[in-house]
Amino acid sequence: MTEHEVELLTRALLEWGSPAHCSAELAVGMGFADAQDLFDQCQRLRKALGEDAPLGATDWARTLLATEIVFVSDLAGSGVDWSTTTGRDDAETTRMLRVIQRKLARTVRPHYGKRPSE
Repeated sequence: MTEHEVELLTRALLEWGSPAHCSAELAVGMGFADAQDLFDQCQRLRKALGEDAPLGATDWARTLLATEIVFVSDLAGSGVDWSTTTGRDDAETTRMLRVIQRKLARTVRPHYGKRPSE
């Protein structure tokens, strides 16, 4: 993962604190216990990414899914406000997200079509 890709993931996880609004049901669907666990785990994952700590497949799957949803969804995530709240261009974010998805494909493959949980 490049520095810019890690920065994107880290920033996306930060969006879950605000402006994104996550229901307990959505948090569970993303592999977290509830919305509070999402917030707590996002903090842990941001720290791990910042320290270049190794992440397991489940953590990578949760990070990727949380990033995808917070970027795209206007109902639960940042959606149309993404570029305003993050300072990141939508087109560039999409391009970089596709690169990240390709890089993580093998790692997260066990979680395709499933709730990322251990």
